[in-house]
Amino acid sequence: MRLETKLGLFNGLSKLLLVLLGALFIPPIVQRVAVSHTDQRLLDKKEELLHLIERDGLEAFLRAEHDESYADYNILKQEYITITPLPAYPNGPAGPPTERIFEEPRQVDKEIEDFRILSYVAPLATLNPAGRAALRGSEPRRYRLEIGSSLATVELLTDTLRRLALWVLVAGALITVFTDAAFAHYLLRPLRELISRKLRGIRQPGEFSFARLDTDTTDFRRLDDSLSALMRQLQTSFEKEREFMSNVSHELLTPTSILQSRFENMLQDPTLPEAHGRQIVESQRTLYRLRNTVRTLLLIANIENEQYLRDANVSLQETVRDVAEELDDRRQQREIDLTIDLQPDYVVPHANATLLHTLLRNLLSNAIKYNHEGGQIRVLGRPTPTGGYELRVEDQGPGIAAENLPLLFDRFRRFHATGPSAPEGYGLGLPIAQTIAAFHKATLRAESEVGKGTAFVLEFGAAG
Repeated sequence: MRLETKLGLFNGLSKLLLVLLGALFIPPIVQRVAVSHTDQRLLDKKEELLHLIERDGLEAFLRAEHDESYADYNILKQEYITITPLPAYPNGPAGPPTERIFEEPRQVDKEIEDFRILSYVAPLATLNPAGRAALRGSEPRRYRLEIGSSLATVELLTDTLRRLALWVLVAGALITVFTDAAFAHYLLRPLRELISRKLRGIRQPGEFSFARLDTDTTDFRRLDDSLSALMRQLQTSFEKEREFMSNVSHELLTPTSILQSRFENMLQDPTLPEAHGRQIVESQRTLYRLRNTVRTLLLIANIENEQYLRDANVSLQETVRDVAEELDDRRQQREIDLTIDLQPDYVVPHANATLLHTLLRNLLSNAIKYNHEGGQIRVLGRPTPTGGYELRVEDQGPGIAAENLPLLFDRFRRFHATGPSAPEGYGLGLPIAQTIAAFHKATLRAESEVGKGTAFVLEFGAAG
């Protein structure tokens, strides 16, 4: 998974967790805020009502009848105000005014509703015609002032605030997800450029681009510089290795040819003892293997140095059939059946026919060599969804252990193939095949399962 995707998922999950925590903790907080808001509104109404009583007297609220209470409800019966007279204390006022807020059901027009009620008990004075406080007895009479607000109104306010808070939280989380994703996309742009422009599709250090990244991020700058320095060292090592292989191969071909001629001359001597003749023949076989190795190394060096032309359009189907015809005797000796199925044929553009022939010959030769008697080989060719082409060479041999698959294309790395009768492998044939595949901008990989055979997959890129 890409780093940018992981950052996006982390940001999204963190915001989702934030929304879930908000949904868990916001309702009680909003409930408390709504109740506090309602209580404060009740206190404000109480102060306003006391101010009106102080200014206009209770006569503005009480009816003319003696000791009758005052009550007022709004049109929806969601709020009410009552002023109720209380019996006087026998010995005058007893303590300061009392105030409390509570919830209690009350009957309003034959309906019972729950109210949040502020109850205030204190002496309240009336006004005489002259505008002065008129005392009844020696002290103002006590009254209970109640201001109630329906809990339905509180719940409506709570629900409104809860919805608003949750929507704001969700909207904020979504906005931050997109802004975080956009910032991560911008921040990781140099890394994407480094991967796509410099590392993707690099088969050898010579294809690496040493142009510096356009970034002001110190970490990416250091990474780019380190990769460039490393690639320069690798490129120098590769060039030295290629030069060494080419020079050594050229230098070894001449002495091996001379030795081969001398051995042949010695075998033509009629006085040569038979035992010495057998030793010379064994030496010739060893020398023959050495010459093949030297020629192989020279071939690899020439390919990597691009000393071969890519000036032909090569049909894979024709090349496979030519190779199969060359190897027909070896295949029939082991009674191995061969199936060639390329649908449709694929023409490799800008290719070298000789090298492709060598590549396919190595793959088919290994399929025959490492197959069992009476086995089967299938050569399948199909277009890929990306516009390329995939060629598979499958055998029914003993297979290759998973730990040996990464070693298949290493030069001079040999291992014991799976199965008691399987030959030791693989030598330089597969490294040559991989070098030729890279020369044609193709990839070569192996798929294998012990006991079920091996498949070598040659994949060419998108045409054009």
